[in-house]
Amino acid sequence: MSRQAALSGLMSSILAPPTLLLSLVLSAAAEPSPRVTTDTAEYCNSLVLRLAELPAAKREPSRSLAAEGERLCGTGHVRTGIAKLRRAVRAAMASQ
Repeated sequence: MSRQAALSGLMSSILAPPTLLLSLVLSAAAEPSPRVTTDTAEYCNSLVLRLAELPAAKREPSRSLAAEGERLCGTGHVRTGIAKLRRAVRAAMASQ
């Protein structure tokens, strides 16, 4: 019997299906819910609103990155705009 097959058999016997399912549910419950992100104008707006809540957003480089991101989103370059807005949020959070 190969080592991989033996290990697989051992894991199967240790974690029976109900136990495995329960462990997955518990580990998922312990983590914060992920943000669902899409490349849409709505996501641009949510980033702008999130940035507005940060006090450091009015300082450089966050301010210029946010302005550029908003402009790009407004002209249809949503993916690039989102990238700029994300950088602005990270910069604002780092300088707090």
